[in-house]
Amino acid sequence: MIEILILYYSRHGSVAAMAEQVARGIEEIEEVQARLRTVPPVSTVCEATEDAIPQSGYPYASLEDLKECAGLALGSPTRFGNMAAPLKYFLDTTSSLWLSGSLVGKPAAVFTSTASLHGGQESTLLSMMTPLFHHGMVLVGLPYTESGLITTREGGTPYGPSHLSGVNNDLPLTHTEATLCRALGKRLAKIVYSLANTQ
Repeated sequence: MIEILILYYSRHGSVAAMAEQVARGIEEIEEVQARLRTVPPVSTVCEATEDAIPQSGYPYASLEDLKECAGLALGSPTRFGNMAAPLKYFLDTTSSLWLSGSLVGKPAAVFTSTASLHGGQESTLLSMMTPLFHHGMVLVGLPYTESGLITTREGGTPYGPSHLSGVNNDLPLTHTEATLCRALGKRLAKIVYSLANTQ
């Protein structure tokens, strides 16, 4: 079975909900399955602020998860137009994978959630792509053949799915946002599957 890692950080649950929709899209392709992993919060006092095993939800990611995956979907809320510190902190620990070239040639995609519609969705997605380019990954976005990109009044960008969570983080994924998440997952899985079967 070909596995795609969905690696995300979610503070209030919006990015986690997106990750699950991306996973649904991935698993629409036979012989491809999603592996969902998260990262713990960090602080300036003690770095990791959580136990080694989460009390609920998906397990914390390890470098082995990245090494073993055939593709990657990376998700984060925005922090001033950038990815959240916990995800950046984890990515900063991947130097050994960079040195070994473990991620070179693997397809990757990104997704995000913001409190306000113009709260930095696209800049956050672009910031998440930067370390993936350094790892030699092949970036996958959403084409405008996805009609939701043209009609959306909520989240959704060609760089990857996005979600408007609201200032109180109380807005659930809309139909369009969830559809675009699934579309990205399915597109990523098709590309991963095609590459796996041509090598």
